[in-house]
Amino acid sequence: MDAKIIDVNGKETGTVTLAENIFGHKPEKRFLHEFVTIYLANQRAWTSNTKSRTTVSGGGRKPWKQKGTGRARSGSIRSGLWRHGAIIHGPRMGRGARLDFPRQKAKLALAQALSARAQDGSLICVKDFTLKEPKTKLVAATLAKLGCEGKTLIVLDAPNPALVLAARNLATVAVRLAADINAYEVLYCKKLVITQPALEKLGARWN
Repeated sequence: MDAKIIDVNGKETGTVTLAENIFGHKPEKRFLHEFVTIYLANQRAWTSNTKSRTTVSGGGRKPWKQKGTGRARSGSIRSGLWRHGAIIHGPRMGRGARLDFPRQKAKLALAQALSARAQDGSLICVKDFTLKEPKTKLVAATLAKLGCEGKTLIVLDAPNPALVLAARNLATVAVRLAADINAYEVLYCKKLVITQPALEKLGARWN
């Protein structure tokens, strides 16, 4: 599969051959859904916290004797069955377990996501993405020339502080390195802008 190489002015400057082992996969919806579900579950902070029977205040004495009253036996007025009592099986801070997703499966999910973007025409290859000065309007103008509307992911081969500084004010634009992207980020964006050196970095990541 070949892709056009476009400069920052939106003009075609050549073509590049996309690696078959990265961009030649058939996307499987159930497999990608599995990765996205686990990835989002692992992003949870687990900060919700409720008090159990051992931490809620009050209820130190038995409200009435065990037998002879005709009422159901009870050991505390702070039982989860009582008003103002503890929360039964409520969320506890830090209790969530991190779900495991094998590294090779995550790598395959990324390849399928990249393949999906290449096949639906959402992949844009640029020779480079450099700015004369770190200004947001320059990033917005460049993306407009490339035909990028909505959520856009820019993939670079090396850190570019000027571009990150200029793009951080655009809510729909994210800048990532080729060594750090995952399938969720690729699927979440509508347009994937990747530089030619970043394509080479992806090839090295697979080889």
